[in-house]
Parts: sequence; C-alpha cells; structure tokens
Amino acid sequence: MADPSTYRPKTGEIPTDPGVYRFRDEQGQVIYVGKAKNLRARLTNYFQDLANLHPRTQKMVTTAASVQWTVVRSEIEALTLEFTWIKEFNPRFNVMFKDDKSYPYLAVSMGEKYPRVQVTREARRKDSRYFGPYTKVWAIRETIDLLLRVFPLRTCSAGVFRRAQAQGRPCLLGYIDKCSAPCVGRISQEEHRALAQAMCEFMEGRATPVLRQIEAEMREASAQLDFETAAEKRDDLQALRTVLEKNTMVLGDGTDADIFALVSDELDAAVHVFHVRGGRIRGTRGWVISRDDDADESELMSRLFEQIYSELPEDSGTGARAVEQ
Repeated sequence: MADPSTYRPKTGEIPTDPGVYRFRDEQGQVIYVGKAKNLRARLTNYFQDLANLHPRTQKMVTTAASVQWTVVRSEIEALTLEFTWIKEFNPRFNVMFKDDKSYPYLAVSMGEKYPRVQVTREARRKDSRYFGPYTKVWAIRETIDLLLRVFPLRTCSAGVFRRAQAQGRPCLLGYIDKCSAPCVGRISQEEHRALAQAMCEFMEGRATPVLRQIEAEMREASAQLDFETAAEKRDDLQALRTVLEKNTMVLGDGTDADIFALVSDELDAAVHVFHVRGGRIRGTRGWVISRDDDADESELMSRLFEQIYSELPEDSGTGARAVEQ
C-alpha cells in the first residue's frame, strides 16, 4: 500500500486550467481517469487526510504510485478526452456501467437489389435501416416471424439467394408464404422493394395506413364470399396488432424519449432505462455496478449518459432506436 504523500505533486505545479488526469500504479497501469474544470482544485482533494476520503477513493490513492495530467482548452475537450482514455485503458477504479450485452438490431438492407430483413449486432451500414436496440435476440426473431406474414421479405444470405436463383427453386420460406421468393421471379424487384419500404414505415410507427388497408381487403373478400382470403387477412391483422400490443403505451403519440431510473447506496448503484418511441416502450436495459468512488447520483447519471450515448451507433434515418417485444 503506497503512501499518497510520496507521489503528491506540489500544489503550485498543478495548473488551474481544465484537464484530464490519470492515476497509475507501480507497474505503470492506469487505474483511474478523471476530468476537472480546475485541475489544482480537483487533484488536491485526493491528497487530503485519508480519513476524509470515501473508502474506495482511499483504496485508489493508496494503490496508485503516480499521477499525471493533461491540460485542455475547455470542459468539452476534457469530457471527450476522459471518455477516450477510459475506453482505452479500462481503469479498474472508474465507474463503468456493464451488463455483458451487445446491441442486437432488426435490420433491413435497403442498399441491396433485393432488400433483406435480418438480425445484426453491427448497425453501421449507411444503406441499411436499423430498428433497435433490442435486449433479446429471440424478441427480434419473433417480431420478424410475425411481420413476414404481411411483408414477406427475403431473409436469406446472398449465397442462399444465388443458389435458389441457379436452381430455380425457392427455399422453405418461399413455399410457406413467409417469403415472396424474388429469387425465382414470383415478385419483381420494384414490388419487393415496396414491401421493404412498407415494413420500415410500419416499424417507424406509421402502422395505421397498413392496418386500414388490410382490414378493407378483409371486408372486401368477405363481401365477395372469399372466406379463405378473408381469414388470411384477419390473421395478418392479428399478427401486426400483436407486434403493436406487446409495446405498452406510456406517453402521448409521437413522443420519443429514454427514461432512466437510478437507485444507489454507499456500495452499489442500479440503473434501468426504458426506451420510448412513438409513445410506446420499445426496449429496456439495466445495469448494476459497484461504486468505485464518492461520486453522487447526478455524477453517476452523467457518466452513464456519456457511456451509452457514445456507444450507440448513429441513427440511420429511421427515427427509432429501440424496438423491444
């Protein structure tokens, strides 16, 4: 256990500018990264009587063997540099909100000749539309299965698609009407793209026109005594309503928000977020962390926001980030 006084810098040597500081252990490993509006005022707090420090801060300063700082021009630059270093060094004493999950998305590859709907964890392609993040992959697959009744898009990989084209025979989904089989020409390229666009609009929250159209088709089929078609349209309506009803309405129509709640004590903190899109809860996510310093709840939330909104990929023009069943 190191004595902080052995590596304490002279007060006059610490600048009063904004900056980012790093505590290192005896092996040179970065163990804590922090930012400050005034480096001198912030760093001197770490070298006061140990009895006045939070237990975890005591452990950090007695584990460290040196401290370094970098002066920046503004608080915004300090915020950016701090987050960059935390991601680079993964310091053991920094509060990092982790839940061991990546972000799965429902994606529609609008950049392809025949758009494909799929599950992905990399929402990066600018020519694709993404809906998410989901917290469970099975929820995306269940949603896709329901949507394919009404929007029978291609779901196969490029290799499977080319093989079906060469053989002139669609895959199983084509035979059970869960795919419109563009691979064998059952639907034109333009018609298939229109299906993809309609699915994207539905996922963005513009569901009413689709529901009205299907209901009108159901009534028309029934009036013409085509009860088989009417029953199919009825099932299509039920599938789409199931997708919608699984999302609880909590705010007025058109409201997009991320609602956070935090509860903490001296040792731990728990955070939960509800992703609300179009007024409905479209996704949830939770974290439980050990508190590594004496940060208050407002600072914990600030760090959480910095982390999760830096991790999320840019919205690809969908207007929706979270779609959770």
